[in-house]
Amino acid sequence: MITPQRLAVGLAVLGGLLCATPAGDARAQSTAGRPWLGLTMDVDSQGVRVGHVIHGSPADAAGMHEGDHLVRVAGTSIAKAADVVHAVAALAVGDRVQIEFTRGRGTQTAQAVLAPFPSQDEMVRMDLVGAPAPVWKDTQVVSGVFPASLAALRGHVVLLDFWATWCAPCRVSIPKLEALQSRYGAQGLSVVGISTEDPADVALFAQRMSMHYGVGADPHGATTRAYGVFSLPTLVVIDKAGKVRDVSVGYDPSGSASLDATVKALLAEPAPGP
Repeated sequence: MITPQRLAVGLAVLGGLLCATPAGDARAQSTAGRPWLGLTMDVDSQGVRVGHVIHGSPADAAGMHEGDHLVRVAGTSIAKAADVVHAVAALAVGDRVQIEFTRGRGTQTAQAVLAPFPSQDEMVRMDLVGAPAPVWKDTQVVSGVFPASLAALRGHVVLLDFWATWCAPCRVSIPKLEALQSRYGAQGLSVVGISTEDPADVALFAQRMSMHYGVGADPHGATTRAYGVFSLPTLVVIDKAGKVRDVSVGYDPSGSASLDATVKALLAEPAPGP
């Protein structure tokens, strides 16, 4: 389970899964001018594994892939994720960093040019908007009509909400999503919530919050990582053809009218061809 305390990579590479804060806050300002590589990491039996590579990031441009195992970054041997954090933090925006990694049975090297650390919204939007929505991995039904896969929702407009029971902004946004599902569900809107927490805890919380839309569990965080989510709530807007049209991080009460308008506009679009 991903918890609010987990920092898989650290600010020098990519933030851990946290409760979102308003744009322009102290945390966002603290990243200004810091170098950014653009990947998340996990630790497995083989060492430090690349979990997700942000589309358009330095790591992506260097050809890094999910599943690569990091051996050395900027001359530093990598035994834990913090080693990457420290190696990148010691450099500057524009510096070229050499990355040694294993892929399959072979060892490879790549060169990445570090970029300025983007804001949370910028990071997620560059990773997702305009591209096909990533497939769901290893998700489980918790409550409501939770589809087996994203493909099952083709022809629907989807609001995919990544949330957690401990996240205060999530608790505020959930009734708004429930209202949208009630208002537009018959027209083809599907609100879907995904949490990495224990399914039993999620189910109990969903019942208490009267969440009648589909709620699923992501027990190993595979789908959460596939979407590059590191701050909650994160809402991904997906059109009828399965393409990501918008992403928002955190809860902004002034954005309710805009989201309503976006949903109506997408519902009015023609259904995708076969």
